[in-house]
Amino acid sequence: MVPTAQMTSEALSQKLADSGLRNTPQREIIYSILTKKRDHPTADEVFARVKAEMPTISLATVYNCLEALVQCNLVRQVNFERGPTRYCPNLHPHAHFHDETTGSTYDIDLPPGLLEQLKSQLPVGYQASDVEITFRGHAAS
Repeated sequence: MVPTAQMTSEALSQKLADSGLRNTPQREIIYSILTKKRDHPTADEVFARVKAEMPTISLATVYNCLEALVQCNLVRQVNFERGPTRYCPNLHPHAHFHDETTGSTYDIDLPPGLLEQLKSQLPVGYQASDVEITFRGHAAS
């Protein structure tokens, strides 16, 4: 999968099927919403965007669809301290920058090899299954 391009409906269906799930119009539109505007929305923000295109959808359905997309490794959950969970369709290794003034979140590409360098610093006998790097701050004046 190329994370910067939206997956076709058939590819999305196959990825869901590989995880034992079927594609639904709700999952398809939610995935589309996440890949169109890559701004790390919360479930409530996804709900508001989807509601414009699918007025009968419920917030519970949005949460269930987001969970299914996370389970199938189609999107990642991003958490900032006690804030609401946000959703990121970029599956390449990357960091995040969270602007504490505006609340915006941006993907930060990492130099090749950086994650391996960081993992090499783990205690002997340990390996990391996941690494999350988050920068927090604000625009420079």
